[in-house]
Amino acid sequence: MAILGINGMGRIGKLTFWNQLSLDMFEGYVLNAGREIGNGIGDFVDFIKTDSTYGNLSRFLYGYSGKECDIRVIDADNWKLEINGRPVQILTTARNPKDIGWGNYGVKTVVDCTGVFLDPNEPADAPKGSVRGHLASGAETVICSAPFKIGKGQDIPEDAKMVVFGINHKDVEMGKHRILSAASCTTTGLSHMMKPLIDNDKIGNILTVCMSTIHAATNNQMVLDGVPGKGAKDLRRNRSVMNNIIITSTGAAKALKVVLPQLKDVPFMADSIRVPTNTVSLISLTLTMEKAVTAEDLNDIYRHAAQNGQRALLHYSEKQSVSCDYRGERASVIIEGVETVAEVSEGPTPITHAKIMGWYDNEFGNYVNSLSNLLAHVTQ
Repeated sequence: MAILGINGMGRIGKLTFWNQLSLDMFEGYVLNAGREIGNGIGDFVDFIKTDSTYGNLSRFLYGYSGKECDIRVIDADNWKLEINGRPVQILTTARNPKDIGWGNYGVKTVVDCTGVFLDPNEPADAPKGSVRGHLASGAETVICSAPFKIGKGQDIPEDAKMVVFGINHKDVEMGKHRILSAASCTTTGLSHMMKPLIDNDKIGNILTVCMSTIHAATNNQMVLDGVPGKGAKDLRRNRSVMNNIIITSTGAAKALKVVLPQLKDVPFMADSIRVPTNTVSLISLTLTMEKAVTAEDLNDIYRHAAQNGQRALLHYSEKQSVSCDYRGERASVIIEGVETVAEVSEGPTPITHAKIMGWYDNEFGNYVNSLSNLLAHVTQ
């Protein structure tokens, strides 16, 4: 066992830590908040014990058994805790990855959950910080909890790779790929919807794909209307998340073609519709195929995937569900089979137009769980 570093204590950073406490894969943790927290370590303890979406930490770990998570302050002045017997060091000063000093704490693997340091081409000493700064600070492997952002005209460097667990994680070469991206929650769900289709001979050529994600709110939206920042391109992100359905963009299609290169030449449109809920999102996937395919054919493909190659990562359901039914669901996607539709256009070459619906818990269930599976894969 080793010590895990987590950079950033936002939604994904906090829930990654919670999940690691439940999995108990590491002998200790170093959590870099990158700033001062409240009035002392007690305020951090309160933050880590409770969550407005998933309840309190003890219930997350133990259900309704009545068992309590054992959190002890070991050294308040130096921000040291012990949680269920595991040492936890909280850091509150360095925002630039190169200044964190992971090597001083024995951290070899870091999960960067800031959503800021996403260009693996940036040098370690970039003025505003870089994901490579983690390596300069002593880490051996870094996993970003968001898709890479690559500069125009540049490629992903050879020592970096974008990965979705269960799709292309076996392509990771340890020792070579030191900077990984776990893509995004939507890319994770979408890739698990697409993989059974492109792997099945019944489907034929996929001609076009279009995806909309009806997506829960995130912290980059405004609680109330606000003034756009300098250079803002999407003015709707500054409108109140509590009161609106908000059309915005998603990079899921672009990221999908990285993790599933079989789709690189297929026309693919994608958008995101933000709605005022706190987690669980829905992918509405439409596609055209150069073959006659029925809705039952499609559902059979997903049933088979759920029982075989994508077991536990893809679930198939014929229930009529609503979003909160899947809060905490660990699968990358849950196919709502009763909503699958397929219509065939007759002609010399039959064309099938299909729609498939897939739920995913965009915070803990789909994304943090997939990221943790990847973390386990690269640290074993």
